[in-house]
Amino acid sequence: MPEDLALESNPSDHPRASTIFLSKSQTDVREKRKSNHLNHCDLSNILPHKEQREKVPEEYFRHDPEHKFIYRFVRTLFSAAQLTAECAIVTLVYLERLLTYAEIDICPTNWKRIVLGAILLASKVWDDQAVWNVDYCQILKDITVEDMNEMERHFLELLQFNINVPASVYAKYYFDLRSLADDNNLNFLFAPLSKERAQNLEAISRLCEDKYKDLCRAAMRRSLSADNFIGIQRSNAILS
Repeated sequence: MPEDLALESNPSDHPRASTIFLSKSQTDVREKRKSNHLNHCDLSNILPHKEQREKVPEEYFRHDPEHKFIYRFVRTLFSAAQLTAECAIVTLVYLERLLTYAEIDICPTNWKRIVLGAILLASKVWDDQAVWNVDYCQILKDITVEDMNEMERHFLELLQFNINVPASVYAKYYFDLRSLADDNNLNFLFAPLSKERAQNLEAISRLCEDKYKDLCRAAMRRSLSADNFIGIQRSNAILS
């Protein structure tokens, strides 16, 4: 793939590419996909829940959730799981990577599952305190461990198991978010990563990526709970 196309297609992989949330609209992304005859991937089957088991009201599909509703959902997860602000940036990297890799759109019926999947992976890669899939089942209603395991596996497949977050990509998202906060007169309360933390993030995410791939190959030969993935967080990473 030519470098220019790669930069445009995968902003979460390249520090010089503009992030979707800052400089691209979802309309632009949809038009590009339509012109290129790209297939859309529906995540509605990843996480069965009450709204899927019962008939969903038609108006549910017509209205995007309000910002405060999205914020409350994310805040509940971060507060209950005691996740850090840095984990939120890694979550955003995974969200944009999913949109570009899997060629999907976020809509009223899938946004919760997409956000939850990104938070789940980011918390395992980044945060020092391990968060098990079963812990999220205690936070959210009508979700089983099996649902969470299936969602995690599917999310990883859609990301092509690319969960590596280079320090330069993290820095790009940090400064883009800070610019967005300044433009909207919002407080931006956390500092950029130190050099040591940035190196740790890059090394750990690269290590986790390799471990996930190994576990995926093992899962093809036998049934494997995705909660076993949490063990990778305690592995030692060699920093160059």
